[in-house]
Amino acid sequence: MRDLIAYATTALEAASLAIIMLGTLLASVLFLTRLRRVGLETSYRQYRADLGRGILIGLELLIAADILKSLVIDPTLNGLAVLAGIVVVRTFLSFSLDVEINGHWPWDDTRLSQHGNRQADVSET
Repeated sequence: MRDLIAYATTALEAASLAIIMLGTLLASVLFLTRLRRVGLETSYRQYRADLGRGILIGLELLIAADILKSLVIDPTLNGLAVLAGIVVVRTFLSFSLDVEINGHWPWDDTRLSQHGNRQADVSET
């Protein structure tokens, strides 16, 4: 079982690296194609959001790999403490990227969608 988990964590780490690299490449290509159509400012904002999405997905996979590695391969208190630190740092990075991409706090999603629904209801009447 340990060998299977070791291969799985390696696969998750490799997938994370590939997604971050592919996300960066794709975001860069989209930036260059958008640049002529919508200008630098809009293209740059979208570029940052696209880069953030790729990094965010990669971080999620790295967290999954770290959880598997720490809980199955190295289930010691020291290993769990390292896992907790890694998860805290990566969660903070994920949270920061989410705010950067969306331009508002995650808990504002509900309020913004409710506000949008109220505006749609008002405009229909």
